Amino acid sequence: MNTVTQDMKYRQSLMKYAQKYGVSRASRKYNKSRSYIYFWLKRWDGNLESLACQSRRPHSHPNQHTEAEMKLIRDMRRRNPTLGMIELWHRLRKRGYTRRPESLFRLMRRLGMFPQPKPKKKYVPKPYEQMQYPGQRVQIDVKVVPKACIADSELRLFQYTAIDEFSRLRFLAAYNEQSTFSSADFLRKAATFYKRRGITIECVQTDNGFEFTNRFSNSKHDIQTLFEETAQNLGIRHKLIRPYTPRHNGKVERSHREDQKLFYNPNRFFSLADFGAQLAGHQARTNNRPMRPLNWLAPKEALVAFFS
Repeated sequence: MNTVTQDMKYRQSLMKYAQKYGVSRASRKYNKSRSYIYFWLKRWDGNLESLACQSRRPHSHPNQHTEAEMKLIRDMRRRNPTLGMIELWHRLRKRGYTRRPESLFRLMRRLGMFPQPKPKKKYVPKPYEQMQYPGQRVQIDVKVVPKACIADSELRLFQYTAIDEFSRLRFLAAYNEQSTFSSADFLRKAATFYKRRGITIECVQTDNGFEFTNRFSNSKHDIQTLFEETAQNLGIRHKLIRPYTPRHNGKVERSHREDQKLFYNPNRFFSLADFGAQLAGHQARTNNRPMRPLNWLAPKEALVAFFS
């Protein structure tokens, strides 16, 4: 129940009590003035809606727009339907209009003179495509290692992540640069990693970063990146997600959030080799950790169950 309805019910109780026992007794019991009770008794017709507070907005104002001014504005707007408000105000001033732009804006808004915004097409998300076997699609993304985790302020580290959508089996690799060369090298290593476990990658899904594609490059949009060439040589289809929608790469994005909480917050790295060694241990832990989407099996266990 909202506040207005509570107040209305309170007044209804007061009115019934005043009618039954009198205004003076109701005034003492409800701690309300007699004039307050008489005011609502005069308005009350037995319905709850009559006890609602009415608007106190004045019906008129001594400084409101005159009929002549409103006619001038309507005529000017009719002759110039696409004119901006400030330019319209400037032309009105030349014809004797003396009010401020703010007053003109309020009047035009009240009269509905501004064009209505075009209705946006409702976004209908596509139903999630469930993978049927390992390797059908692998999501790849890059996580920038937080500077707070790196001992050397000059060092920059990046975690490349590949996750199989069916089995959730992850492959992680450490790099000191985020480039199409690193991405191509990671793709080759990931293909080898999954191949050893009986998985052939059919499709990789990435965002639209320049380390993966030149799709949004001004001068190189028609030139393949080294990552795309490597995927083509390996017979892997490269799928790009919709721009600015990281949820389409949700599995790898969620895994990065868990990495931040479980791996990066408590650890510190002193070199690329040290980061790579710790990342390998973290990969082994995550691939052996039970997951609810896998019916509480670890990714490695789910993979064994699929091939058995």
